[in-house]
Amino acid sequence: MDTPFAPTPTSHFFTSLRTRLHYLDWGNSSAPTLVLVHGGFDHGRSWDWTARALAKDYHVVALDLRGHGDSGWSADGAYMMTNYVYDLALLVDLLDRSPIRIVGHSLGGSIALRFAGLFPDKVDKIVAIEGLGLSPHRIQEKAQESEPDRWRNWIESRRASARRTPKRYPTIEAAVGRMRERNEHLSLEQALHLTMHGVNRNEDGSYSWKFDPYLNGAAPQAGSDDDLPAFWRQISAPTLLCLGLGSWASNPVKDGRAAHFTNARLVEFADAGHWLHHDQFNRFIAELRAFL
Repeated sequence: MDTPFAPTPTSHFFTSLRTRLHYLDWGNSSAPTLVLVHGGFDHGRSWDWTARALAKDYHVVALDLRGHGDSGWSADGAYMMTNYVYDLALLVDLLDRSPIRIVGHSLGGSIALRFAGLFPDKVDKIVAIEGLGLSPHRIQEKAQESEPDRWRNWIESRRASARRTPKRYPTIEAAVGRMRERNEHLSLEQALHLTMHGVNRNEDGSYSWKFDPYLNGAAPQAGSDDDLPAFWRQISAPTLLCLGLGSWASNPVKDGRAAHFTNARLVEFADAGHWLHHDQFNRFIAELRAFL
């Protein structure tokens, strides 16, 4: 049965690798399916503006990655890339509307591009907002570190995380302030929305971020960025790569990464950082509509 476009989404849960995961469904289920995948230390409600703009034309679904938003935390705290991709693949199969369109930001883009390379027949079009991982230069720098050193550093960082008390904010305003420090382009309205959906209230009345603190520091075997081109070469869907000119991310055309795609185009956004879909929302939606 078709469901009408919903001005607010409904919450749904499914189990993947023994973890309870959450996603938002914006209705309009007879329309082409568009899956939105957020980045690290973020959540599915980060896509609300995008979802509202597109939900009359698409069946929009926004996933909370494991360890983020209202999804469960991984029992082992390792957060393997393979698990993220498995979660997305399972959700797409459960939705049963392939081929889908998909938009991923940062970590979500990296996950989505791997999925599209593994299952090219299940993806109609894909958008990656700064989702290509580390630049070739940074990968080369990391390669100077030996594998045993990488493992030791991860063990030390994980033990440090276990000793660390999660940050608490006395008021919602304090948490909003931290959100705006992280992205100075955010308006007060954007920061408040992202914060309200990104925190839980503690028993003492303070606020803490929903994401698992163990997301800091990926396990060494979690999936390295230098294997990404092998996935990109398998993608058959038209691909839109988005870059904020004020971001730390490297330009994939200039550094050669875009050449690994069969059918990819780069769009640059002036006056935008890593969260360009917030920083230049109107232009982003215009580009997204035209591409989709």
